[in-house]
Amino acid sequence: MESTNQVTPTKTAIVLLSGGMDSMVSGALAREQGYKIIALTIDYNQRHKIELQSAVQIAAKLDVAEHIVLPLDLSRFGGSALTDNIDVPKSGVTNEIPVTYVPARNLIFLSLTLGLAEARDARDIFIGVNALDYSGYPDCRPEFIEGFERLADLATKAGDEGSGFTIQTPLQYMTKADIAKVAVRLDIDPALSWSCYDPAEGNLHCGYCDSCRLRQKGFEEAGIADPTRYAAKS
Repeated sequence: MESTNQVTPTKTAIVLLSGGMDSMVSGALAREQGYKIIALTIDYNQRHKIELQSAVQIAAKLDVAEHIVLPLDLSRFGGSALTDNIDVPKSGVTNEIPVTYVPARNLIFLSLTLGLAEARDARDIFIGVNALDYSGYPDCRPEFIEGFERLADLATKAGDEGSGFTIQTPLQYMTKADIAKVAVRLDIDPALSWSCYDPAEGNLHCGYCDSCRLRQKGFEEAGIADPTRYAAKS
């Protein structure tokens, strides 16, 4: 007798996993939505390579189906305090695009993620960009994401055949406090993640770079104990 049970196909999503709290929560939300996760982490020879260790730990916590750590040495290009011999600013978040901006980083990373998505027959890509509590990077804006989604359909065989891609940005309009609260709700330890652009001796967050300041602000506003180990606090 033929079984009438039907197996629901598993949705697959590619998660761009940096090792930071935003990408961690973005991945956890993909998991909550029932996606099978393939995680992509880019080792771009960044100053804060310690975030790669966090990415490995987060991928294990999310029980991803596959985790690719892809080497791409953007220090050959330079042009950023994260990839060149330029001091990381410690004076506070301003309205100017800071020197920690890596030229076209999210455009480069999403292009790689798109290639992986098409190769794995996935149609959803999760990226933890945020346009509220952030350093003002242009490649975190909603307009960029919308533009890339249109480009993805034009640039791929899948898009040409009418099976396009969706760039999922679940944190786009969240504050850092909102993101910290979601991490707690999803039972994923924020201490697994790494934010600091300029790690201090002993694998401590420096406490003064833009990313550290935003992280501290988020936990404080959320009323959640900050598990981060800082060399100092701003």
